Amino acid sequence: MARQMQDTVMTIHDLATYLKLSKSTLYKLCAEGKVPGQKVGRHWRFHKDVIDNWLGKRAGNDRKMRTT
Repeated sequence: MARQMQDTVMTIHDLATYLKLSKSTLYKLCAEGKVPGQKVGRHWRFHKDVIDNWLGKRAGNDRKMRTT
């Protein structure tokens, strides 16, 4: 039986909605290299699993900083 593939690639609009950020803020963060993503031509693309891992690591770092 064939395994169904999920749509794990997000556009800037998808990611802005997912992170609850404005698109302009997200474009700025991407341009500064603060969000893991790739440009395909003129458009940004993001892998959801990479974003989820990135968020998890950031949350872990924030907790460490608060306890020290």
